[in-house]
Amino acid sequence: MQIKIKRIHPAAMLPAYAHGPEEDAGLDLRSVENVELQPGIPQAVSTGLQVEFPPGFEGQVRPRSGLALKHAITVPNSPGTIDPGYRGEVKVILLNLGKEPFAIAPGDRIAQLVVARYEAVVWMEAELNDSVRGEGGFGSSGRT
Repeated sequence: MQIKIKRIHPAAMLPAYAHGPEEDAGLDLRSVENVELQPGIPQAVSTGLQVEFPPGFEGQVRPRSGLALKHAITVPNSPGTIDPGYRGEVKVILLNLGKEPFAIAPGDRIAQLVVARYEAVVWMEAELNDSVRGEGGFGSSGRT
């Protein structure tokens, strides 16, 4: 699949698979700026990229597991959605859940981008069929 992308910053790097598309679902997104993430304060970090997803596809921005495990850095709106009609710069909202500031430099991998298909829906108001679960909500299936 080919997707249009535009570099709007000289340091911008195209999203890339660390191990290739046969082994990775997510492409690494990289920062183009120096940022110091203070604990507990979300911050949008620039990638220097604009993308054009075709109708029926979205970009899902997800945390990197290594940053989450080693430094408590996450994407608080995960997965963040890049809609097919959006043409602004791709920025990644990052949140430092740790106790110390965390520095990000240009070129650092800050998140993963997964390209996913979605279905457009048209709502049909109607009576719903019964189900075994019924109105059972949170925890309704037991602890295990």
